[in-house]
Amino acid sequence: MVANLNYSNWKIEYEYILKGLQEKKILMLFSGGKDSSFLLEYLIRAGREFGFSFETHAGAFPVHRYTETEKKRIGSYWEGRAIEIVWHEFSEDDEKIRRSENPCLSCQKIRKKVLQKIVAGEEDLTRLVMVVSYSLWDIVSYSIEHILDDIFTNSAKTEGGEMSRRFLETSQRFYPILKLKEGYTLFRPLLRYDSKTILKRIQKIGIPILSIPCEFKGHRPKRVLEKYYERMSLDFDYDKVFRFAKECLKLPDSSKYTSIEKDKYLTDIF
Repeated sequence: MVANLNYSNWKIEYEYILKGLQEKKILMLFSGGKDSSFLLEYLIRAGREFGFSFETHAGAFPVHRYTETEKKRIGSYWEGRAIEIVWHEFSEDDEKIRRSENPCLSCQKIRKKVLQKIVAGEEDLTRLVMVVSYSLWDIVSYSIEHILDDIFTNSAKTEGGEMSRRFLETSQRFYPILKLKEGYTLFRPLLRYDSKTILKRIQKIGIPILSIPCEFKGHRPKRVLEKYYERMSLDFDYDKVFRFAKECLKLPDSSKYTSIEKDKYLTDIF
């Protein structure tokens, strides 16, 4: 059953976290897509209600999606909501990832540079909270990916029996909250909601999102699977997905991730 997505329900679900954000340094990681745009809307409302402020950072990559016109169109809307988006530029261009074997993986590595740069400037990591917009459809897709890898290719684990980097990277995204070794926190407040529901809310409110499709989206399995969920009118339940991941996919306890050193986590896992 799809969780009923409205601000009141969302606030109740995460009130125990929202109440403790007043003294924190909060970084909202924004892409301009539907999930992060919707989350930004709710974060604004929660900030006013619970008395916290936050910064909004966006990595403008791949370049073809983030034209000056697009950034101005989206930025102007959020400026009207008293939000300034910090658009981070990159020295790389799209041609670099276009030539790579896996453009999406290359793009992800480049985008992580922004996060590493931001976190490197933080002196007190115990105050740092990074808000990320992974949704329910993301983790459903990761579940399918893990099943295929484990059953048919056996690549979910290395030869020594350890989890592969990819499994470690995606499996930690099933947890709404992770407090990492150095004291900083990962907060994923959309894991109970699917992209179809989020998009309907976006359209109802009238929030602008990126209008230029990514030319590399066909390389991302989860984007291909999203079309299938939508066409088949499939609904999922976070609790059932999480329970399946724990029991059948051997999703590790959160301590597996929280003990990872910051540099490794931000470079390889995040």
